[in-house]
Amino acid sequence: MISRRIIRIKVLQVLYAFYSTPDKSINNTEKELFFSIQKTYDLYHYLLDLVIEISKHAESVIELRKKKHFPTAEDLNPNNRFIRNQLIAQLQTNESLNKYLAQSKLSWVNESDLIRKLYAELIASDFYKSYMEAADDSYQADRKFVEQLIAEIILQSEDVDSILEEQSIYWNDDLDFVVSMILKTLKKFKEYTREDQALLPMFKDEEDRQFSKDLYRKVVLNHDELKGVITKHTVNWDVDRIAFIDELILEMAIAEFLYFPSIPTKVTLNEYIELSKYYSTKKSRNFINGILDKALKALKAEEKVRKAGRGLIGEDDNKPS
Repeated sequence: MISRRIIRIKVLQVLYAFYSTPDKSINNTEKELFFSIQKTYDLYHYLLDLVIEISKHAESVIELRKKKHFPTAEDLNPNNRFIRNQLIAQLQTNESLNKYLAQSKLSWVNESDLIRKLYAELIASDFYKSYMEAADDSYQADRKFVEQLIAEIILQSEDVDSILEEQSIYWNDDLDFVVSMILKTLKKFKEYTREDQALLPMFKDEEDRQFSKDLYRKVVLNHDELKGVITKHTVNWDVDRIAFIDELILEMAIAEFLYFPSIPTKVTLNEYIELSKYYSTKKSRNFINGILDKALKALKAEEKVRKAGRGLIGEDDNKPS
């Protein structure tokens, strides 16, 4: 499922586009936001399919070697452990995955060179050699191998990164996050898992879907008020010279302080400081951290931050002393 961190990143990207283009249609940009989130969910299925395609390629290599004019004993009696990996076999027959791939028309059919290159990198790796030679033939060993294939071959591949970037501008920043979704998915698979095993949903629940829409709209509709809060706490700064991406990060965080009563302020602070690590300079991160800290204390003193609901234990810790 798309985490709230990914949702915040998608909202940030869409806000940047909204303020950078002549088209100021909130509805159109909101559609763009949900399309962007859908593309992340596409990538989740697409990379699961990449694991299957590498396995299929390995099987085709084995079959070709058997058909050589003078096959060796190894060619005729290959080590089939990889191509009979139990977890990959479950992915191949998974109904949810196959249905989604068919409906979205996602396929690696035109990327045979990439599949060959990834397979070559895989069989040259130490963990592949250890797996193929190990006495442990358990389901757990098969799952660990697939996790290593994803984390150490696919995630680290510059070619995968490049191809994904060529195929969709929406995938530029998604690979790390989607791999974490996939690894979480694999942990749900067991030796007895059947074809109807569910994959992760796009959103955890309807509340997360609504959060996506509300966060975007709250920032756009309250832009002047949010910018006013920033201006108030940047007395020694020329607000117009603050990097625009930093200003948007600040506006989003302050919007969460003010308009999202169920989100603890500590969560908001941590999330936007973490987000700034990806989209701001080190100097900007320190600036964002300082402004948010001052703004939160002032807003609490003015009793504008009202939090209620579960998970808000310790919220008083952020009250100004």
